[in-house]
Amino acid sequence: MANLNKSLADAAKKSMHEGREKGASRKVHMPGILDDRMQQTRELMQGERIKKIQYMADPSQCRMWSHHNRRYDLLNEARCADLIESFKAMGRQQFPAVVRRVEGAGDIQYEVICGARRHWTATYLGWKLLVEVRDMDDEEAFRIADIENRSREDISDFERAQDYRGALQLYYSSQKQMAERLEVSVTWLSRFLALADMPPEIVSAYRDVTEIKENHYRELSKWLKDSKACTKLLAAAKSLHEKPLEGRQVLAELKKAVAKPKEPQEILARYETTTGKPMVKVTKKRGGELVCSILLNNGAAKKELKDALARLVDEHC
Repeated sequence: MANLNKSLADAAKKSMHEGREKGASRKVHMPGILDDRMQQTRELMQGERIKKIQYMADPSQCRMWSHHNRRYDLLNEARCADLIESFKAMGRQQFPAVVRRVEGAGDIQYEVICGARRHWTATYLGWKLLVEVRDMDDEEAFRIADIENRSREDISDFERAQDYRGALQLYYSSQKQMAERLEVSVTWLSRFLALADMPPEIVSAYRDVTEIKENHYRELSKWLKDSKACTKLLAAAKSLHEKPLEGRQVLAELKKAVAKPKEPQEILARYETTTGKPMVKVTKKRGGELVCSILLNNGAAKKELKDALARLVDEHC
């Protein structure tokens, strides 16, 4: 029995010893930071990964790109309230502002292509600004900014229209080429380019350019093409400069100023129900045309309505 136990113990030791030898010859891969970085480097070299360079920059070292599509002077606490709340809630800036490097501009190191509101918010809070540095020319910068901001409601149609007009003059030979580069229809682009031609008198009638919509210009354009109507329209616009009206109210007032007055109508006859409620009205328009209006919800029976119409024909036809 003792010999059996000794044999089992010797067999176990031999098995453990062989296991150690096999384990020593086998390399165990333990992932770590170095491995991750080596993998990232391989992906960069193979073109599978785009390297993004991000820094924390002082907002005072950044300036807005001269062709930025947002009016920085219109930014305030109310227009950046959502970002201020987000920065505070997260304790950091989630998405970087897209910038490019600037040389020979003193303390200015970066030019903001996308992220004016992020820049304003970081400045307001006294925080550093997270920036992503990219190498790009002006045309590429314009397209990147447009893609990021095209669907955002906090950039007005008028700001976008001015941005497009400037880009057409600077980077493209035609509207067709520009539309292809932006991947939009020529019709869609032409509507915004037309808005950029809105007369300054009408622009000033709005309390804020952010309330000017693309359809506003479309609705006014037919009068702007007529010299007499245009004169009336511009005069009405000047009278609205000091009035704190909403954008839709400004449009309504301008349309009212050039709308044709309704033709005066002479009332020839009125017919009432047996209870004295208005039932039928006959008016005469300029040129002798008669208009018969049947008034509803007066409780008139079909018979008395037919009788009234018969009288109308006998008396006026």
